[in-house]
Amino acid sequence: MAHTPNPTLTDLSPAGDGAASGVPTQLPPAFSPLYQQIKALILQSLQAAEWKPGEAIPSEMELAARYRVSQGTVRKAIDELAADNLLVRRQGKGTFVATHSEQHVQYRFLKLMPDKGDLDQEGPAQRQVVDCKRSRASADVARALGLRAGDPVLQVRRVLSFGGVPTILEDLWLPGQAFKGLTAEQMASYQGPTYAMFEVDFGVRMVRAEEKIRAVNADAAQALLLGVDGAMPLLSVERVAYTYNDTPMELRRGLYRTDTHHYRNDLS
Repeated sequence: MAHTPNPTLTDLSPAGDGAASGVPTQLPPAFSPLYQQIKALILQSLQAAEWKPGEAIPSEMELAARYRVSQGTVRKAIDELAADNLLVRRQGKGTFVATHSEQHVQYRFLKLMPDKGDLDQEGPAQRQVVDCKRSRASADVARALGLRAGDPVLQVRRVLSFGGVPTILEDLWLPGQAFKGLTAEQMASYQGPTYAMFEVDFGVRMVRAEEKIRAVNADAAQALLLGVDGAMPLLSVERVAYTYNDTPMELRRGLYRTDTHHYRNDLS
């Protein structure tokens, strides 16, 4: 079987060896700094699942030889990917693909904090899946997920409780094709973070999210599930989570009780 050489800055083109081997070949404009071009190549390897979440990537020396650039250029590219929480450096061990199984990555996406104590003391949420069904994307769901209205989606409603107290009511919409086979039992029984399950079972890694926040009152059904009076103000958080290449993979609308918790965001 013929060996296909690793892509480099000089031989990547839509019709070249990279395209033939299935390695993504799209590069930023030629006038981009060299380290940005290397960053794009590494990012495309991540997107193509050449290195999976939790796995080590090749050393800086190996990547420098692969792309025919200096180690310093590779190091600067990796520094930026680490700053973006896509890679994790471990002293004396190497550089690894970030995974939602790691606590610091989980906390990037978990903003609801207990008023007393901390998340470790509170323990993991107890999950009750109220509904999990296949449906067709409405216009607003399709727009958020980059789909066409009527495309298949998986729709999930669940309640997250802490210490036996219902605290979060979430509605999730996921692209049907990417999450084919996902069941209510799988959603409810997975012990780790939901985004870690998406990584492990479906190969979908969420790398960033956008959120909109407003104060609302619950409707009758929502108030019943959360065990609150309909007049109690709730925090409404709408999130669109993206995988590599800014591809939307989840629309999540959550209602948060804030009588025992608060929303926290660290800005830097």
